[in-house]
Amino acid sequence: MKIYDYNGKKNICGERVLLARKRLKLSQQELAAKLQVEGVIIERDSVSRIELGTRFVADYEISALCKILGVTPNYLLGLED
Repeated sequence: MKIYDYNGKKNICGERVLLARKRLKLSQQELAAKLQVEGVIIERDSVSRIELGTRFVADYEISALCKILGVTPNYLLGLED
């Protein structure tokens, strides 16, 4: 399966994930642990790669990230501030 890049990145939500995580004062490890509680099997290094834009983000991961970070999908996708 070919993963396509968008402006050189594999996702458009990484920067917003980083901002929201830091706003909540969560470490990458803490975010990974919260995602695992939500049923998303992910490690700290994958959170780092999401934030850097080097990892694809599935729709179910966006849903869990929104729940944990207290943001909307539109925020993560850069469609609202």
